Amino acid sequence: MSTLTSKSALLLGASCVSTIAAVGSIFELSSGEPQLGSLVTTIILAISLPLGGFLFYAAVKDAKENQQE
Repeated sequence: MSTLTSKSALLLGASCVSTIAAVGSIFELSSGEPQLGSLVTTIILAISLPLGGFLFYAAVKDAKENQQE
C-alpha cells in the first residue's frame, strides 16, 4: 500500500532541497569565510531551515490524509 501522492512527493523533494541548503549554509558559516558572504548565507539558513521542517510536515500530513485503509 503506497500513500505517496504526487503532491506529497513534491513537498518531500522540496523539503530535502531546503534541508540540504540549510546544512550547506551551516558548513559555509563554520568555515570562517562563506563564498556568498556571511549575511547572505545567514539569510539562506534562516529561510531554509524552518521551510524544510514545514515542507516535511506538509508532506507527511498530505500522505496521512490520502492514506487508504
